[in-house]
Amino acid sequence: MKEITYRSATFLDDVADASDPHVHLILIATKPDIIKQVPLYRELKKRRHCVVLGHTGQHYDENLSGGMLKEFGVEPDFNLNVRGSMHEVVSQIIGRLGHVMGELKSRGKVVIPYVHGDTTTAMAASNAGYCHMFASVHVEAGIRTLTPDYHDSRFKIQDSTSFDVSSWRQFLMDRKNWKRGSLEPYPEQFNTRCSEAATGIHLAPVELDREFMLGEGFPDDRIFVVGNSVVDATEEAVANAKNATVFDRFPVLKDGDFVRFCIHRRENCISELRFRAIYDAMKSLILDGRKVLLISMIQTEIAFDRFGLKKEVEALAKEHKNFVYSPVWPQYTDVIAAMQRAAVCATDSGSMQEEMNTLGVPCVTLRFGSDRSESAIAGGNLIAPPVDAALVKKIIEFAWDNKDMRSAPKLYGKNVSAKSIDAVEKVLKNGEVFRAEEERLRMKN
Repeated sequence: MKEITYRSATFLDDVADASDPHVHLILIATKPDIIKQVPLYRELKKRRHCVVLGHTGQHYDENLSGGMLKEFGVEPDFNLNVRGSMHEVVSQIIGRLGHVMGELKSRGKVVIPYVHGDTTTAMAASNAGYCHMFASVHVEAGIRTLTPDYHDSRFKIQDSTSFDVSSWRQFLMDRKNWKRGSLEPYPEQFNTRCSEAATGIHLAPVELDREFMLGEGFPDDRIFVVGNSVVDATEEAVANAKNATVFDRFPVLKDGDFVRFCIHRRENCISELRFRAIYDAMKSLILDGRKVLLISMIQTEIAFDRFGLKKEVEALAKEHKNFVYSPVWPQYTDVIAAMQRAAVCATDSGSMQEEMNTLGVPCVTLRFGSDRSESAIAGGNLIAPPVDAALVKKIIEFAWDNKDMRSAPKLYGKNVSAKSIDAVEKVLKNGEVFRAEEERLRMKN
């Protein structure tokens, strides 16, 4: 396939010549993939496994991919160079990655794809592997959205004046007040569930994720609670924070006491009600003199244009020195160095909820529910349903440098990459990642 670029012309033959029958294929595609997959790639290299780094090309610009790859000091062995709308990207990944795996299979190799989380690449890549009877290792497996019970009469989310945020936090900390069934975030909940079906080793971040998978019928002996590899990357960035350059570019952030906003979920950026609730809350904080950092992504910019807000947000940034309006930063060290000093993070991201827990920074999730609900149950995260700007603002102000939220327990482990590869090696001692039914039932002689 001419669209695929390889690191060298002899790449496939070089991999085939390796003595290891297994090819551990670490797949990256998005910025969170790079952050969470590269630690596993390094761990496999350290243990001298035959490991390959494949990039699908889902994120391809410097801010979302190139700069971070340079920072982590890795170069993909191949790139599928996918482009287009969602359905085109899905089909291209399945076709092109299926081709690469087929070539390795024809050379006698057993490929073990490592897919991460809930990306389009995770869904499509696990599908491509399964077509060859190669089951995936799913990093960050089992994340499922839980939604607070909004029918509880104590909380009227469209009446901010009577809404008691402290009671809301206590409500969120009780597991029985959360319900399953949400299809949001879209398409991420679909992606992670599809990935699970083609997975042979589920690497769950927390026990709650294991609970979800057991309830869905996945085998107990292939689910490993290992934490989240974002911890490994975050701790490395914290150690390197002295080399950050972000405060040279944005000196207003140096003294901390700011809120970081990021709004990029499709459901938030397509709905004017949701987007305006978040945007107007942010605007009100800016006008109050609070320091605000907005990290604007592709969907954010599309929403600004869609709802006629582009000129207004540019004017806010020009007129208010307490407002930083910036595209995504290419260096992860800069992200973590700045977030260590934040008073609160207001986000619709999934990974940011994990990173804030790791850093001990209060988090406000700008969604109706969360696929990291464990962080709210632990007390460090608050759900701010995006229906009313005054309510969103009130929740952010409650979380601002909140000492109780800062002291929430850390959930995502230590040495996660090592524990993850320990789990893979344990499985490989007794068979393959793709397990035939007679093996699962222990019927082999």
